Amino acid sequence: MLKSCKYCGRIHDSKFNCGKKPRRNKKDTRETKFHGSRDWTKKSIRIRERDSYLCQCCIRTMKGTIEEHNYKNISVHHIEPLSQAWDKRLDDDNLITLCGYHHEEAEKGNISKRILKQIAQEQNSKADEE
Repeated sequence: MLKSCKYCGRIHDSKFNCGKKPRRNKKDTRETKFHGSRDWTKKSIRIRERDSYLCQCCIRTMKGTIEEHNYKNISVHHIEPLSQAWDKRLDDDNLITLCGYHHEEAEKGNISKRILKQIAQEQNSKADEE
């Protein structure tokens, strides 16, 4: 069937590869599979609940904090990366809720793993008391 190609602008068969269509570069690693798993979904929700859906660096007014009670653009961060510590992928002491800015800083190594682990342990202690 002939169609107008949204990549090259010409008209050709819909199954024809004009060479302009971008290639998908997604690798199916165990890390990407894990992030799509039910176990990870459940654990990430549990960690967000433990951390009250707030960035744990912002609440401690660490460098780069704009809003102390930041609940925007949060995600769960693996303190020890999956590629280096696969066995710790679901450990509460290895997971922390961070905003986008602090998550990026943690990934770059600008926030020490030691500090992040201390925060995660504090949060676990608070959760155990409740």
